[in-house]
Amino acid sequence: MRILLLGKNGQVGWELQRSLAPLGELISLDRHLLNGLQGDLSDPEALRATIRHLKPDVIVNAAAYNAVDKAESEKELAALINTQAVAVMADEALALNALLVHYSTDYVFSGEGDVPWKEDDPVAPLNQYGISKRAGEEAIVASGCSHLIFRTSWVYSVRGNNFAKTMLRLAREREALNVIFDQVGAPTGADLIADVTAHAILKVKQSADLAGIYHLVAGGEVSWHGYASHVIEFARKIGEQLKVTEVNPIESAAYPTPARRPLNSRLNTQKLRNNFALRLPEWQSGVNRMLMEVFNK
Repeated sequence: MRILLLGKNGQVGWELQRSLAPLGELISLDRHLLNGLQGDLSDPEALRATIRHLKPDVIVNAAAYNAVDKAESEKELAALINTQAVAVMADEALALNALLVHYSTDYVFSGEGDVPWKEDDPVAPLNQYGISKRAGEEAIVASGCSHLIFRTSWVYSVRGNNFAKTMLRLAREREALNVIFDQVGAPTGADLIADVTAHAILKVKQSADLAGIYHLVAGGEVSWHGYASHVIEFARKIGEQLKVTEVNPIESAAYPTPARRPLNSRLNTQKLRNNFALRLPEWQSGVNRMLMEVFNK
């Protein structure tokens, strides 16, 4: 099996290089030209030529425009990368009879209420990023190609920056932190996403009717305020010296951003767990493991 991975150096892409390697011949690309191969989603036609040259059995797209606030002023670029390039992948996957794996987001939903979103719930994105990601989903489904679309949220990894690292840095510098409490979701490790992806690819290759849209997040739920409090408490327990003495909950309205964020980022994962016989660990276990790696304990 030949697998083309796009976005190899992102949080999820980096972990996918590990999880996909045992499945077959893995060709991993990023935005930079490699031996004439183009993995830059801002050049869809060069991407099309690369796919036609490689003729992969599986295309895994871990690349995206994900600068949520900048997308409000760069909606054409967001659409180019998150919609038009994805449509090219879908068309080429159909022509090759290949499986397309793509990552989407809870931002396709309105964020209303407090019930976890199911895959077939009505979509109503609040911002340009969510609009571009939803249009990418629609392009894949409309193409008729075999696909796995994983909607996820609050993704983190040891590699690069993440919310937990930011909270730790601020906790060392400040006595008080203000953190949003009215947005709720599940922090989800890039390693978990990558491992589930590899498992699902093998299952879909054995049973094509398992293809479709799935929600993939860790178990449980927490607010950003609760997430920050957990990180700080964990750090103290293992002996980290922090300056912070209070973590204050604030409403989203007190921290305005160019792009509106959904308050309810909960995703129902029952379909994924049932169809692929999986148990998704609680969010705390992945976060704690990530923190231990950050602290090199």
